[in-house]
Amino acid sequence: MPANSCLHCSTSLETDIISFSRVYKRYPGGYEALKDVNFTVAPGEMVFITGHSGAGKSTLLKLIAAIERATSGTVLVAGQNVSSIRRPAIPFLRRNLGLIFQDQKLLYDRSAFDNVMLPLVVTGHSWRDAARRARAALDKVGLLDRERAYPIALSGGEQQRLCIARAVVNRPNILIADEPTASLDAEYADAIIAMFRSFNQVGVTVLISTHDDRPIRKLNPRVLTLHHGSLA
Repeated sequence: MPANSCLHCSTSLETDIISFSRVYKRYPGGYEALKDVNFTVAPGEMVFITGHSGAGKSTLLKLIAAIERATSGTVLVAGQNVSSIRRPAIPFLRRNLGLIFQDQKLLYDRSAFDNVMLPLVVTGHSWRDAARRARAALDKVGLLDRERAYPIALSGGEQQRLCIARAVVNRPNILIADEPTASLDAEYADAIIAMFRSFNQVGVTVLISTHDDRPIRKLNPRVLTLHHGSLA
């Protein structure tokens, strides 16, 4: 695939759906991060999750990725109940997910190219195929000319774009981003949201948690609002 070709091929998304049914998440000490949360996301939707700091946005996204487990209730992702998924199956689940979390750090001792290559190397792609995909992902986020740069030499907005390239290099059906525009100025934030919109337009299901209501005003997407762990 040439570097400037579409990152996603036409594939069936019939099983790409997210469903929460009576989901609770309690942490040790009794803190309830989520309370009786119910919603469904259809294939190809773009959904923003909003709410005050501590409302449960990050917890909700981590339940989808099986980073956290629900205390009770059912979380379905592509037909799998991730509330009870066995640990060996989690890497296979995540191959269909592009994950961008604030605590997922870039590797500062490796180039931008190597950072994006790593998920493909881990999943067993040949070096030639992995390199082609990595350059396509970097091109998609506008960083192909910076592939040899190390993260420390990139601006905050460029580092966030590098995280996005790493998240989409496996061509996921679902893209999840936790506060992807935090600490970015308006211009960079708009560019990041435009990238997510472009992935959504080729059929990727996108979920974004955010405090920033500017993209919501511009795009008028579906919005889920959390208030102290409950959907408002």
